[in-house]
Amino acid sequence: MLVAHISGRIHVAAPCELVFDTVADSRNEPSFNPAMHDVRLLTAPPVGLGSRFSARMGRAGTELLVDITEFDRPHRLGSRTSSTLMTTAGSLTFTPAGEGTDLAWDWQVRPRGWLRGLGPVVGMLGSRMERGIWTGLKNELEGLRDDRRA
Repeated sequence: MLVAHISGRIHVAAPCELVFDTVADSRNEPSFNPAMHDVRLLTAPPVGLGSRFSARMGRAGTELLVDITEFDRPHRLGSRTSSTLMTTAGSLTFTPAGEGTDLAWDWQVRPRGWLRGLGPVVGMLGSRMERGIWTGLKNELEGLRDDRRA
């Protein structure tokens, strides 16, 4: 089975704690990822190691299960996301950079079913999607930060 590796980095002009907390609670994701909807926390609060979420993705409403596999606030967050189409596992790192945060992602994507033979395409599309998601987070948090100053 082909595995696609997706990694990247973006700078967010917001403190690590805010970036980490926003990302760790998947219920926030629809605010910066328009493809994600109907996110529910399946485990008892607070969000932490072992927390599990369900969500729907895309127009088809593909069901996802997200498990937090590593929780080192505000430095590192690991997760495993499963659907009928693929499994994605890896981590996000949050590094202070001036008054902001350098957010880096590193994912291993294992396509399933009919997507299995499209590993290279999954990697290319996945890289583009990840960049869009984290750019959405950047825009969301930088907008929030500006609103708080006013």
